[in-house]
Amino acid sequence: MTAQDSSRSGLWKAIGPGVLFTGAAVGVSHLVQSTRAGAMFGFGLVLVIVLANAAKYPAFRFGPQYAAATHTSLLEGYRRQGKWALVVYALFTVGTMFTVQAAVTMVTAGLAIFLLGIDASPVLVSAVLFAICAGLLAAGRYRWLDLIGKVVVTILAVSTLAATALALPRVDWSQMVLWVPLEELDLTAVFFIAALVGWMPSAIDVAVWQSLWTLAREKDSGHRATMRESMTDFHVGYIGTVVLALCFLTLGAAVMHGRGVELSNTAGGFAAQVVTLYTETLGDWSRLVIGVCAFATMFSTTLTVVDGFPRALSVLVARVRAPEQPGGAEEDQRDNRRVYWASVAILALGSLAILQLLIGALKTMVDIATTLSFLTAPVLAWLNHRAVLRPEVPQAMRPRPWLVTMSWAGIAAQGAFAIYYVWILLSS
Repeated sequence: MTAQDSSRSGLWKAIGPGVLFTGAAVGVSHLVQSTRAGAMFGFGLVLVIVLANAAKYPAFRFGPQYAAATHTSLLEGYRRQGKWALVVYALFTVGTMFTVQAAVTMVTAGLAIFLLGIDASPVLVSAVLFAICAGLLAAGRYRWLDLIGKVVVTILAVSTLAATALALPRVDWSQMVLWVPLEELDLTAVFFIAALVGWMPSAIDVAVWQSLWTLAREKDSGHRATMRESMTDFHVGYIGTVVLALCFLTLGAAVMHGRGVELSNTAGGFAAQVVTLYTETLGDWSRLVIGVCAFATMFSTTLTVVDGFPRALSVLVARVRAPEQPGGAEEDQRDNRRVYWASVAILALGSLAILQLLIGALKTMVDIATTLSFLTAPVLAWLNHRAVLRPEVPQAMRPRPWLVTMSWAGIAAQGAFAIYYVWILLSS
């Protein structure tokens, strides 16, 4: 085998966590929030989406970068800052995970009900989706998660790009403005922008998940990815999420903006509305493309979130007990699996309870989940920043000065927006 062949083989073995990041990110933030952004403001929030992705880029990058440099998870980087950092992460995780899971599962259930013509409660369909996801994870663990993620994300990318290409001729480019006029920037707009930014491209919690997926990929493939391979994998996923966010905004702007459309507040109603609006505009033949695109988007998110929170919680419990060793002891891994499945059960029960409570308030649930992530983002970004600059990260593998500066700028921007949001919330 030549050096070039070996390099390609190593890169292929490293590819996976970035795809899972895309699967986790391109869900409610894109299908619901980006589509709403296009429907409400046309192309007025394009710069907001681009700047949000730029501001969060360092925080997300530091997850796989820390894992590739130390062969331990980002939670070990938190532990080394002090157990207070683990407590902060635990509080943020427990405080957001039920609402996050409920939001993504409700949208997925709504699409399943609409596409399959199921006459059942969204809560029941959500429970079935939980069971399917748990079964897939139990049967294949990381390997199936990785395989399904690649298949679903490929379908999602192809179908979304196709739908966007079909919608482009309907865009009135002469009226395109890339910012929101000041007269339209009322409290409702500010609150929506905060919710949009909260999951654009995703909640920063996912940086921890990506570090864990990086380690799981190493164990599954038997290949320790180089820093270059890990960063290539990360950038494929990250750039993909940005492109797809702009695609969904374009779809919302082309199909819904200016038509006075008010998106439904129920899961089934929203799913039917989105698919029907697209097919009315693009033609009935496009129903399958839009339906597959939407369901692939949400199922990939549901599956990765069902895995992400429990995986992070199981390692979190282990890090409270003891330091993490590269590779992990078998006993530690057995304990992690027990906590993992207990967390899956708790996550399912808590999320279904919230679904039952807010069954007719989809947009409210989504906005609560995304806004909570928006408010916690500056703190988690700061913890990631501190972790990747710690002594256990070799000097050659630490972020370069431009990236450190970009990270501080992103933390400051997110913190300032969060403070402004809280101020106007208390003042209103």
